[in-house]
Amino acid sequence: MVIANVSMNRTTPAALAPAEKFGKYFGIDFKRWQQKMFFYLATLSLQKFIKEDVPVLSDETRETERFLVIEAWKNSIFLCKNYILSGLKDASYNIYSGMETSKEQWTALEKKYKIEDSGLKKFVAAKFLDYKMVDNKNFIEGLVINEAFQVAAMIEKLPHLWKDFKNYLKHKHK
Repeated sequence: MVIANVSMNRTTPAALAPAEKFGKYFGIDFKRWQQKMFFYLATLSLQKFIKEDVPVLSDETRETERFLVIEAWKNSIFLCKNYILSGLKDASYNIYSGMETSKEQWTALEKKYKIEDSGLKKFVAAKFLDYKMVDNKNFIEGLVINEAFQVAAMIEKLPHLWKDFKNYLKHKHK
């Protein structure tokens, strides 16, 4: 991002009042927590600090303007980083608090928990496939089943002698 002209008289809109604070992330349903956190950061006008790097200022930028822009950026990164940390359980807080930027935190959280969520889905599919049909219960027809579910179903239907290989496949990240 290049900022060519930074005006000292430019007014920024006031941040909206934050939405009601939601619960901490305890390791289940990362995508939902991430969406709620993103919305919370957006209400505080901090969402761009999880995606963007420090702005690169042109050589023509005056030193005082350069100082103000960098300090404002550092302050916003500090706030964003700590709002994210406040949404984590204590053990995760300790891990992610040492990161320099909120972008680094966000990326690390995505890498860790999106993979874990996909692994959890494989085990949920296995539990569902263990369902036994009985005469007095209806079975829903015409379900659309996504690819991850289909793969988990195939793995679960492997013969019992393949038990070790099934466990290996369930724990693979890709």
